[in-house]
Amino acid sequence: MNKYTKIGLTALAGSLVAGSVSAAELTATGSATMTFTGGDENANHGNGWTMADSVTFSASGDVNDIGITLSLEVDGDAQSKKTNATTSYSSANGSNVLDSHSISFDFGDAGSLTFAGHGGDGFMSANDDVMPTASEEPWDVISGADAGVINGFSGDNMFTYKYSHESGLNFTVGYINASDAVTDVSYNDYGITYTGMNGLTVGYGEGDVESTTGTKSEENTMFAKYAFDGLGLTVGMQISEKNNDSASDVETTGIGISYQVNDDLAISYGSNTLEKVGSTDQEATAIGVSYTMGSLGIALSMNQVDNIGHTSSNDREGYQLGLSFAF
Repeated sequence: MNKYTKIGLTALAGSLVAGSVSAAELTATGSATMTFTGGDENANHGNGWTMADSVTFSASGDVNDIGITLSLEVDGDAQSKKTNATTSYSSANGSNVLDSHSISFDFGDAGSLTFAGHGGDGFMSANDDVMPTASEEPWDVISGADAGVINGFSGDNMFTYKYSHESGLNFTVGYINASDAVTDVSYNDYGITYTGMNGLTVGYGEGDVESTTGTKSEENTMFAKYAFDGLGLTVGMQISEKNNDSASDVETTGIGISYQVNDDLAISYGSNTLEKVGSTDQEATAIGVSYTMGSLGIALSMNQVDNIGHTSSNDREGYQLGLSFAF
């Protein structure tokens, strides 16, 4: 559904920069999603209705056979407003309207390097839950159910290096220096995935967050997915751990199964269990359905979480219905 429309903007800059510069291209991609949340979870979402939308502009070109891409996201969900106390623009929910921005260098067979001034993602945050699903993760719709789920670290001024081999091996490394990181912490992670066998995806990753005071948090994850050729069926399992100096360790086990009924309709089932030493297990399940009509999509997720936050009998159920458009 991530279709996009190219805006044809070509600039011949060969005379402006020393070296070989090819034509530059500007593209715009975007999406808007209108969501209603119901069931027990409705009370945590006002009248139940929310909207998220964003547009990402990317300018790309080649300099001496190195592909360079500059990306900038405008986040409409940030609800920009000008405060009375300052002349600067801020957002009602604390996020910048001019959101994620980055520059990437593509070195061909040698891989790619990305520097994200804001919104950088490493391997762990990009793979917090990769189980097959037609809609949302089992822990995602219910408030508080994501506590303890691995999330890596998304921060400012982050370097990410990616390398892919023709054998199907893919390698990712992320790094943030302590002096540049949010809340004055350093972060590094790495991950390896293998996609060289038809239908199979396996991966493993680790991440470390360390503050300047010495407090440390470690995460790791391993996962496997298999898509049965010609059947439209995909199954997967993921096991993750979060180890904290200041809190009890948490282990997460997730499974997922999705079925592509036809080109437009998909259904799924997923479960997620969080185990914490000395506490009651949190258990989440979700049934998802999605239907696409070109760039328009409808998705429904029906979620049930028991023992939220490892508190016995703290159970809630909810559903989320979303209508989205992408270009």
